[in-house]
Amino acid sequence: MALTALKRLESERGLPVHETTGDQVRRALEAAGILFIESDRGRGVMLLKEAAGASQRPSRGRSRT
Repeated sequence: MALTALKRLESERGLPVHETTGDQVRRALEAAGILFIESDRGRGVMLLKEAAGASQRPSRGRSRT
């Protein structure tokens, strides 16, 4: 997928994008644990699972040995 296609997809001007491009992005995000939600209060996303390696936070400060 081209960077240009992603920029068009994110555009606030509503630039047209191929339907297959939008589907590819949606499937990739869903595979990463993103759930798209819609209710009477609006639309949004929810993180269903932590991304691989995200639980390993860098240490802050010196390590004690």
